[in-house]
Amino acid sequence: MYLEQLSNAFGPSGAEGEVRKIIIDAVNPFADDWRVDPMGNLFVTRNRRLDAPGRPLRVMVTAHMDEVGFLITRIKSDGQLKFEPIGGFDPRVLLGKAVVVGRERVPGVIGVKPIHLLKAGEYSRVKDLSGMTIDIGASSSSNARVQPGDSATFATKFGYLGGQSRRRADRGQVKGKAFDNRAGCAILIELLRGDYPVDVVGVFTVQEEVGLRGARVAAFAAEPDVALVLESTAADDLPQLDEDAEAGLPRLGDGPAITVMDNRFIADRRLVDLLIATAGAESLPYQFKRPGIGGTDAGAIHLTRAGVPSVVVSVPTRFIHSPAAVLELADFWAAKKLVAAALSRLPQQEWL
Repeated sequence: MYLEQLSNAFGPSGAEGEVRKIIIDAVNPFADDWRVDPMGNLFVTRNRRLDAPGRPLRVMVTAHMDEVGFLITRIKSDGQLKFEPIGGFDPRVLLGKAVVVGRERVPGVIGVKPIHLLKAGEYSRVKDLSGMTIDIGASSSSNARVQPGDSATFATKFGYLGGQSRRRADRGQVKGKAFDNRAGCAILIELLRGDYPVDVVGVFTVQEEVGLRGARVAAFAAEPDVALVLESTAADDLPQLDEDAEAGLPRLGDGPAITVMDNRFIADRRLVDLLIATAGAESLPYQFKRPGIGGTDAGAIHLTRAGVPSVVVSVPTRFIHSPAAVLELADFWAAKKLVAAALSRLPQQEWL
């Protein structure tokens, strides 16, 4: 399982090179072909190996490589770094967090005034990013070792929770950064090892967190008959502000989440039904993503050329877009099994 290596890799939007290198090394032994386009999207082809009538269906299976992060915009005279977000953040999760900056992976901390120095009225206020800096231990702009335009992201390392060890990697909870969407990337690597009655074009996309940019051009180039997007989605089995409120969906441990609708697209109902039927036939758990929130690469893919029937399968994840997220490995592997089985059943769909 490549989730640990991918989670620890540095890869904010526009700086996905380290992640892409890990994936190329992983898929090279079993890929029929791979290439990188001008934007940085990685295309990996696994041709049809099982018999099916007619021409092979061309199925685009995608996962985005980029993670949320920060862009250094200015170095102050005292060596503190000003920054802007890459992707979406709740400012409350940033204060005092460890980060790494630039190509040299310079360690730093997001600056915040300690509680001892707060004035009356400041306790309940959360600063926006304009009031924060990154401290890398520099005393001036001349010895900062970074420059404007460099990227930064969290310094969190992957780990197992609840006494879980590497010896049992099929269940239990793990924590790490960038599970959105290194979880999808790790699943796609596993899927590309399989044999299917369709041509699979695995596309590891760039710049999803800043507007689905890589997927837009990748889908145009791939010309798929069908698209299946692998993602990580926000779990809602969290502490509630209202103590009487019930936890929402999706929940960790209840299986992969199927999207019916989000802010960017409505899933092709025939593909949703295929996933549901496949889960039933394979005795796999599944649940549904909360409708109408978020967006994925499917929002760009399904509008490409004359339109592409698309669907999304996600691993439920707590605390996404934060320094450390948590997922359940059983959901991860169930998502992989569900998508693999659905790919095998696709040629049986008369509507394609």
